[in-house]
Amino acid sequence: MSMSENFNYIVEQFADLQLLRYRVAGFENLSLWQKELIYYLSEAALEGRDILFDQNGKYNLQIRKLLEAVYVSYSGDRNNPEFQGLEVYLKRVWFSSGIYHHYACDKFVPAFSPEFLRECIEQVDVASLPLKDGESVQAMCDKLFPVMFDPKVMPKRVNQADGEDLVMTSAANYYEGVTQDEAEKFYAMQKVAADPHPVMYGMNSRLVKKDGVLQEEVWKLDGMYGEAIQKIIFWLEKAETVAENEAQREVIRLLIDFYRTGDLKTFDTYSIAWLKDTDSKVDFVNGFIESYGDPLGMKASWESIVNFKDEEATHRTEIISQHAQWFEDHSPVSPSFKKEVVRGVSAKVITAAMLGGDLYPSSAIGINLPNSNWIRSLHGSKSVTIGNLTDAYNKAAKGNGFREEFVYSQEEKDLLEKYADITGDLHTDLHECVGHGSGKLLPGVDPDALKAYGSTIEEARADLFGLYYLPDEKLVELGLTPDKEAYKAEYYAYMMNGLLTQMVRIEPGCDLEEAHMRNRQLIARWALENGKSKNVVELVKKEGKTYVKINDYLQLRRLFAALLSEIQRIKSEGDYEAARALVEKYAVKLDATLHEEILNRYRSLHLAPYKGFVNPVYLPQYDAEGRIMDVKLDYTEGYTEQMLRYGRDYSNLTI
Repeated sequence: MSMSENFNYIVEQFADLQLLRYRVAGFENLSLWQKELIYYLSEAALEGRDILFDQNGKYNLQIRKLLEAVYVSYSGDRNNPEFQGLEVYLKRVWFSSGIYHHYACDKFVPAFSPEFLRECIEQVDVASLPLKDGESVQAMCDKLFPVMFDPKVMPKRVNQADGEDLVMTSAANYYEGVTQDEAEKFYAMQKVAADPHPVMYGMNSRLVKKDGVLQEEVWKLDGMYGEAIQKIIFWLEKAETVAENEAQREVIRLLIDFYRTGDLKTFDTYSIAWLKDTDSKVDFVNGFIESYGDPLGMKASWESIVNFKDEEATHRTEIISQHAQWFEDHSPVSPSFKKEVVRGVSAKVITAAMLGGDLYPSSAIGINLPNSNWIRSLHGSKSVTIGNLTDAYNKAAKGNGFREEFVYSQEEKDLLEKYADITGDLHTDLHECVGHGSGKLLPGVDPDALKAYGSTIEEARADLFGLYYLPDEKLVELGLTPDKEAYKAEYYAYMMNGLLTQMVRIEPGCDLEEAHMRNRQLIARWALENGKSKNVVELVKKEGKTYVKINDYLQLRRLFAALLSEIQRIKSEGDYEAARALVEKYAVKLDATLHEEILNRYRSLHLAPYKGFVNPVYLPQYDAEGRIMDVKLDYTEGYTEQMLRYGRDYSNLTI
């Protein structure tokens, strides 16, 4: 497919999902070694696919393989409504790496009957069915059908409901036979008081109770997920042979060592080496990284992204990182919570070359790592904004009617048209580059003190940091914004999203569960309520429809400053009760009437609230001696075609 402007970004749409393609612009200009490196790292990014499925639920792999066998073997009428329901269900399972919504965490409701699935299974060759050793077809169905069809059985992947046992009521496969209290005490006992370099305990293990004793099943080469990790190591070792420099080679070696041993101190050493490698053009993340999927915010899901630096676009993020100390010094938080010296903040815009695990098909558009607080404090962090994914989102959204439906007036539409792409990217940059890297914990504060509320508070802190600085004259002076009016586009878009439009992602009657969605509503609702006396922001009716109207943008900035100051205090002091009160009051519940209105308006646009990506295919070209002489890109693979191929080629874990 041509890399011209005729590039077809939209692949298909179903349920609440739209699949897009992303362009890997500039790949053809890389050196042969860089192309080869990306190819090897991309294979490593795909080999861990099964890990995430299993982490998201103990039955996910068997369910996925069963549905794939039925889908491939089905010989009946594929226009049959029940089969079409099964097909959509399977596509959703692929997208979410399991039977739970990737964002809302609720279990999917099948649009086909258990009887239909049983009939389909009877038509499949038994040898093609994913049976455990000694398991009969009937036993498999008896086990899996309640998990799939009974809404009361394992209903949520991650439960965040205040007052409930979050471990026992979450279906994520990070704990087995363990209560929340037992898990929290188990890891609290491991922590060494006043340890200046604490590892992230429990990050790479499953906590289980066997014969009444708590023990960890560690994810490593000779432990849990070893079959997949072995394949990951194979490709990382090949990548090591074509690394761009010795620093990158050492990063790969340390990651391999971590995968072999499961040692968390080795992971910290790897993380430091990774963040200090700022010279390599090609970069990657591969491993157990983010903890949003664990109700306690400790255990990390497996993910990978392979990328290379967008030299031209990186100029923007380099300016931000070069002035990181200025941002820290001038933030509106208490001086006692600021870093005296900001160390090692590096930032760049990247071109994604391959997405895997918890970054596929749905992906973040910005990443700031590592997550260890002490490493960030002493060594800094590395931030990236994923430019080609943002570009794909923007290109696919042109002319879809969303702004016409939800934006209050032509004045705001003009602001968004003129500035939104610029300020949206800039807010992401500020969030990742300096937001997550700002502030400090007071001495003796446990990094896990905020428990289940930690992720929401941290995301709110980074968002507020970016929102506070967007109107600053310093950004105009640095050339990051074109003028003093530009910030208003992001302020309006952010408040509209937090107060109204992100509701389209939630089913009627449900609460907000996901940390990023909670964070955005927390900020927007808090600003709405605390600005009422001065009518800073209001929800207004026009022709029977609800809109956001901002009356005082500068006063809104002052509100963001006040909330940032409080949230940084909560984080720095580890004030669990204050975090709980703030999140539960502003971030969880939806106005049912308003929610219904927004859903109805959105449905009329026939849009999908969630987006994800189909990966390109890398095709190595070999010479007569079997050496890679070039790597070509192919963009023609469809979503179902890709998922079935991944199921054949990268299915590394036994059920």
